[in-house]
Amino acid sequence: GDQRAQKLFDQYHTIMPGFAHLPDHDIEGIIAFLHTQKAAPLNKTSSELKNLSNPIPDKITQDNLVIELKLVCQIAPSSDQMPRTRIAKLDHHPSGQQLFVVDLRGQLFSIDDTKPHLYLDLARQQPNFIHQPGLATGFGSFAFHPEFDQNGLLYTTHTEVAGSAQADFTYADSIPVTLQWVLSEWKTSQPESPTFKGEPRELMRINMVTGVHGIQEITFNPLANPEDQDYGLLYIGVGDGGSVVSGYTHLTQNRERIWGSILRIDPRGNDSVNGKYGIPKSNPWSNSSDKKVLGEVYAFGFRNPHRISWSQTGLMLASSIGQKNIEALYQIQPGGNHGWPIREGTFMLNPADDLNKVYPLPADDQLYEIVYPIAQYDHDEGTAISGGYEYTGTDIPELTGKYLFGDIPSGRLFYINLSEVQLGQQAKIKEWRVSFEGRVISLEDLCKNKRVDLRFGRDALGELYLFTKPDGKIYRFVSAARQS
Repeated sequence: GDQRAQKLFDQYHTIMPGFAHLPDHDIEGIIAFLHTQKAAPLNKTSSELKNLSNPIPDKITQDNLVIELKLVCQIAPSSDQMPRTRIAKLDHHPSGQQLFVVDLRGQLFSIDDTKPHLYLDLARQQPNFIHQPGLATGFGSFAFHPEFDQNGLLYTTHTEVAGSAQADFTYADSIPVTLQWVLSEWKTSQPESPTFKGEPRELMRINMVTGVHGIQEITFNPLANPEDQDYGLLYIGVGDGGSVVSGYTHLTQNRERIWGSILRIDPRGNDSVNGKYGIPKSNPWSNSSDKKVLGEVYAFGFRNPHRISWSQTGLMLASSIGQKNIEALYQIQPGGNHGWPIREGTFMLNPADDLNKVYPLPADDQLYEIVYPIAQYDHDEGTAISGGYEYTGTDIPELTGKYLFGDIPSGRLFYINLSEVQLGQQAKIKEWRVSFEGRVISLEDLCKNKRVDLRFGRDALGELYLFTKPDGKIYRFVSAARQS
């Protein structure tokens, strides 16, 4: 019946054990030690601050840019339930024009002459594979090694039943494990084969508190050449796994923990703790004197680093899906703290209180050295950012210099001009529209579903694509015009 105890239990969903193995004099010693410590000064709490009901009052303006779409192909339904497909990422073969798209339900398809072909059935080869409870679980992402034609190496992430194997990254056993995310390296001796034939090698396994915010992105830097230090290094976007909203905030904002960070590893190395991959010497904390600090971590402070890409000038860009107020695009800084869960976009959060409320930044904000987004929008514009790409193709010169992205559920389409990007400031977001067969149309009407589930892709020539889960249709950008 103690009110404070009940409130803590409601927040953390667990009770401190009785430590029956400790004798009384040890318990008394712990209590005596606590009494030697001075209480930390109390900062102004969120209850004393006024939360912002409309964090970004300015509205996104609609540009008169209209991009014509051409249907490339349609992926067959993988379920009778909505969404019919769960296509989540489109990428290209490192040495050619061939496109690949992954369905979270466990299959990777190549697109051959506008028709999908099953390339890898991961669900069939991984017996503990699960794609439930949804929320981006399943076959999360894929990345071909830059030298795939020579070494036959393909990288994937997927989810498995909790306890399928011993995890490399764990936490206290009083915290629940809903599932595990697994990063694998697959090797084939026939890289030219239209169907992947090879075996997986597990690189790392991560326990997750809930089924949300897992590993939705792995990628190589496409700008890196063999002589560059970034060449062949794999970037991995690891979400917070729902740890913050579940009350386990200590698992993030912590360089000794993997959750809520972007990792950078050498998949061909072996000096990691588990001996299955390497820690690049150029990583921010690879040579830290504190052995508890993870050398894998490249940047941290993310709720859900959804997509990672690079601009032609070398900017590393990552979109991060927000909690209740802000969707953000970041220019990633090595070793940088990108805010979550003490910030959402350019606003303050109190992770010990209501995560659905944001507040103005504190007066001493510069002490926190937060890396703030280069673009952001609030939830009266959309609710989940779909990271995109800079247009680097030649077919549509009107798009040169633009980073195009959108909002996953609503299908609204946005861009920023990369010439306006400046670290610590926010570029102006503009909205654009699409046309299909010459008629301007919303993506909601095009896919005939209220939830669009929008994603973007790019081919080897820099031409852009968008696709929608409810109908499994993939479209290519073919032209652009200005229309009133």
